[in-house]
Amino acid sequence: MKDYNEPSEETKNEWENDPDNWIWGMFYYNPKDKRSYIPRKPKELGWHSNYADPDNIIIIAIIVAMIMILVLIKHDK
Repeated sequence: MKDYNEPSEETKNEWENDPDNWIWGMFYYNPKDKRSYIPRKPKELGWHSNYADPDNIIIIAIIVAMIMILVLIKHDK
């Protein structure tokens, strides 16, 4: 677990609803928010990644690389 002071629910809601924290309205990017995942705007639809979290970027890069490798392997057959 990461070591940081947990922001209040009010602060989290402000961050999530601030349009400046959303790139093109789709990608959540807030370096002040230390959570890797936040609830999607309609909370029933699951979670969304915080692209300002370096750990999260590494995970996403690994997943994309794995998909690309699988596509290349399938294409060679």
